[in-house]
Amino acid sequence: MKVLLAHTPPMRRDYYGERSLAGLRAIADVKLHEGEIALDAAALVKAAEDVEVIVADRMTQGPGEIFPRLPKLRAFVRCAVDIRNIDVAAASSVGVLVTQASPGFVQSVAELAIGFMVDLSRGVSRATADYHAGRMPEVVMGRQLAGSTIGIIGYGSIGRYLAGIAKALGMQVLVADPFVKIDDAAIQHLPLDDLLARADYVVCLAIANEQTENLIGPAALARMQPHAVFINLSRGNLVDEAALAAALREKRIAGAAMDVGRALDQMPSLDLAKLPNVIATPHVGGLTPQAIEHQSAETVRQVAKIVAGEAPVGAVNADRWTRKP
Repeated sequence: MKVLLAHTPPMRRDYYGERSLAGLRAIADVKLHEGEIALDAAALVKAAEDVEVIVADRMTQGPGEIFPRLPKLRAFVRCAVDIRNIDVAAASSVGVLVTQASPGFVQSVAELAIGFMVDLSRGVSRATADYHAGRMPEVVMGRQLAGSTIGIIGYGSIGRYLAGIAKALGMQVLVADPFVKIDDAAIQHLPLDDLLARADYVVCLAIANEQTENLIGPAALARMQPHAVFINLSRGNLVDEAALAAALREKRIAGAAMDVGRALDQMPSLDLAKLPNVIATPHVGGLTPQAIEHQSAETVRQVAKIVAGEAPVGAVNADRWTRKP
């Protein structure tokens, strides 16, 4: 079976890895995308005209128009959890299987949240920037995590793991998530408005969808305490960026940290990231060897199942898969 690995060379190096590439080559004839930019629809159709499986990074979209134009294609395998830019309905209509990876980045994203909280509380980035610029930094009283309150919006796998770390650090843990039941007596399950009013650190880990678009907007930000900070490690479209920028400039909240935003590849927007009370990273929450290998290795297992004519774990439309080997 012929497979197109659609990652650009940098994405292939950072988000796929040699071990998974070797594993993929052991079970299929692998064709590599060697261009420096992600394949658009026309380029993807041309590159995949002779392949049966596309293994795609999150930058490679799967628009509906490509599937009828690729009669040999059997499966579109996403090396990421997010499949919002894949037209699953269009793929299903012509019998193409779509898969997604499971989250292998739980620990790495949760650890970054802790790093953000420490940095925002103790001015690590601010002091370092001053020292690098040859200035003596201002000495500012910090806040310790122990005894502080963390509010976690979204109690999925990352939220649960982060809550465990926060408890171990001696933090009070609040959670807002209307879709879960929490049996841990050490965690307070609250409506979002109450969490926002009480938390020193608000960490957004909610699922991004139409219902949560701009979940953190003017009203939500107005409920936060002036000393509180907002941390986004989910998706940029959960946040009204203009409202957040205004709250930060007017010091209605103390600061923010973000690994995601509305810029290209879900990165933080420059207009927000450049503010002095913001720290930001370029969507690297899951960029650790362990996290990346989890997802890339999963695509190898998925392709092996597809070669065998079986729907793998991670298939999202197995009932519509008719283009089996």
